[in-house]
Amino acid sequence: MQFTVIGAGAIGGTIGAHLARSGHEVLLVDSAVDHVHAIERAGLTIEGRTTFRVRVPAVTVAGLADALRGRPPEAVLLAVKAMHTAAALEPVAPLLGPESFVVSMQNGLNEKVIAGRIGAARTVGAFVNFGADYLEPGRIMYGGAGALYLGELDGRMTPRLEALGRVLRESFLENTTLTPNIWGYLWGKLGYGAILFATATVDETMADVLGDLTCRPALANLAGEVVRVADAEGVRSEGFDGYDPDAMRFAASRDWAAIHQSLDRLAEFNRHSLKQKSGVWRDLAVRRRRTEVDHQIGPVVEVARVHGLEAPLNQRLVELIHALEEGRRPMARANLDELRRLSEEMYH
Repeated sequence: MQFTVIGAGAIGGTIGAHLARSGHEVLLVDSAVDHVHAIERAGLTIEGRTTFRVRVPAVTVAGLADALRGRPPEAVLLAVKAMHTAAALEPVAPLLGPESFVVSMQNGLNEKVIAGRIGAARTVGAFVNFGADYLEPGRIMYGGAGALYLGELDGRMTPRLEALGRVLRESFLENTTLTPNIWGYLWGKLGYGAILFATATVDETMADVLGDLTCRPALANLAGEVVRVADAEGVRSEGFDGYDPDAMRFAASRDWAAIHQSLDRLAEFNRHSLKQKSGVWRDLAVRRRRTEVDHQIGPVVEVARVHGLEAPLNQRLVELIHALEEGRRPMARANLDELRRLSEEMYH
């Protein structure tokens, strides 16, 4: 299978390197000229529990058409930040053939954006939950295996989906799973994502925040708001890697034993990863750039309003992340304390 990976950073670079190492034809495309040049010069290095370097063709967006030499790409893996989805599609959309398809290896509900541009029939959904960080041009840290689910938007099991799953299982993650409910995993990731955004408001590891009993009611209620919105959308949120959306769901009598069990598993899962802090934290503290909050947590608040619901914790979380992005607030315990107080006020 031939792969064109658009966005060769943490996620795209990790997947692309593993595919290339397994002998698949891979073309990496990235907007960062220094990253492309480093890969061209010395290959792409993946570091972590296993370190390897692979030689793989890499081009900037401007060189995409020439690199394909008139041949339509087969599988396009889109691995850019959510806010860049529409722009990243523009150079490749005219090059797609009748059998080409695009897989969203992203966070959020970007499949809707992709399907709106190229059609649902050429869009494949993906849920990605493994840890990786872009270190510097030509170097990526792969923090360890996590979940990877693939699904057609309409829930069908198709030959291309089965072929893609087989390749990724053999080349990258052996636990790659096909699902008829990809939207359920995407909404599940939004619930877990709300928790991770909250952990990024302080300069602490994900595991430490998840393990802090004083934070847990607010974390559970953040996720509970997302599950409530997914339910209103008619989507059954799916769990993964310890995250249990059914435990987080608001009910007349919350099952706090199940909530603590889920958060315990999440803390343990993150404690064993080489990636100790979230990509959100890295965007704020290291790369000093805007996060995906408006494309992950923002839509939860917007969809809630459509259904006549409120999501006050998620709304405040968006505001806190904006303040951190703009330097109006420091990463501090006061941010989590504010979420905790609001949680107690709204869900006492």
